[in-house]
Amino acid sequence: MSIFGSMKTAVSGMNAQANRLSTVADNIANVNTTGYKSVSTSFSSLVLPSSGGNYNSGGVQSSVRQSVSDQGDISYTTSGTDLAISGDGFFIVQGADGTPVLTRAGDFTKDDEGNLVNAAGFMLMGYSYDAGSPAVVVNGFDGLVPVNVNQEGLTAIASTSGIFKGNLDSGANVVAAATTRPSANPATPTADTKKFSMVAYDTLGNKVMYDFYFTKTSVAATPPPAPPAVNSSWEVAIFRNANAATGGTSSFPYSAGGAVGTTTLDFDATGKITNSTGTVNIADTVTGQTIKMDLSGFTQLGAAFAGTGTPNGQAASPVKDVTIDGDGIVYAKYEDGTNKPLYRIPLANVASPDKLTLQSGNVYSANGQSGVTVTGFPQTNGLGTIKSGALEGSNVDLAGELTEMIESQRSYTANSKVFQTGSDIMDVLVNLKR
Repeated sequence: MSIFGSMKTAVSGMNAQANRLSTVADNIANVNTTGYKSVSTSFSSLVLPSSGGNYNSGGVQSSVRQSVSDQGDISYTTSGTDLAISGDGFFIVQGADGTPVLTRAGDFTKDDEGNLVNAAGFMLMGYSYDAGSPAVVVNGFDGLVPVNVNQEGLTAIASTSGIFKGNLDSGANVVAAATTRPSANPATPTADTKKFSMVAYDTLGNKVMYDFYFTKTSVAATPPPAPPAVNSSWEVAIFRNANAATGGTSSFPYSAGGAVGTTTLDFDATGKITNSTGTVNIADTVTGQTIKMDLSGFTQLGAAFAGTGTPNGQAASPVKDVTIDGDGIVYAKYEDGTNKPLYRIPLANVASPDKLTLQSGNVYSANGQSGVTVTGFPQTNGLGTIKSGALEGSNVDLAGELTEMIESQRSYTANSKVFQTGSDIMDVLVNLKR
């Protein structure tokens, strides 16, 4: 047995408890830090070989463990740019050096340039909608740009496409005379037709209303000798509402050249559309626009006429607010009530989050032990949901940390007593010489 050995063992015990106390201090200091993940100290023994009746005391080794994968409590705030993740994943943020890192701290606010920045100064990254609906880069951070919510002035977007769907009554009368159908733009059109109207937008954001007329033009013989490919057909004729006649009891005849778009919709015996595309182009010579309308969602069933349309485009309107949904899509909300997607915020994750490298600013970077970073959109591939107007608190248990501090203090004191006793024994040996 070595007196020096026991003293060294006591020193290793004091060092280990000092490390434990350091993690407790960090946890208590960051108990109110948004998205902070607690750290703890674990111990393992160091054993030295012993022989015969001699025992060589070894020591203790400490290592730090992170609780990154443990969810913190979510609390709601009054700021729509405060973001919390419910479930797995991290926000991708960028520091001043331009390096992307990961964080759970979603306390984002606008800086002087309109970028969303958290309390540590890291900018939130996302995919822009400038080139259409974004696609995620699953194995990297390419394509990510800072999320900027500065949307000033008026914005107008011309309509280029739209979706029009609904139901055409299968019991409607057939209009055999082409001269009385709306497509002929007659002065006295048939009464056996159904009219819907839809608003689109020109390049200046002005509203342009179009009138859609649906007229049944043919129906297969009943009962047919064999199920025909086309059971019945409908004519679709589209006019500018502004060109409607102002006198009389009908909008016909429309001026300025008549219909701006016509097509035929064919339906089978089950009421499903058989046209390969089911589309019609609105060629408006006044605005110079071509709007491609998708009519493939129409059915022909024994029910009342119904229709609903959603063209793209936007009237000239100022931005009133910016909202973020659970899928991470950042919308500009305009004064007229319309929404425009600006960015989509992805989330990233690794195989072992507790092994990530912690850096200043409550951010993490991947390493060989954590696994590679995989990026995806919220609510896909096991990633969590983004909650707007909420923050994730730290996962520190303050009562537990105070208990750890008391235990660490007592263990440190006990180890110091071992060291002191070894020192006293050394004094006895030295005094024997005297």
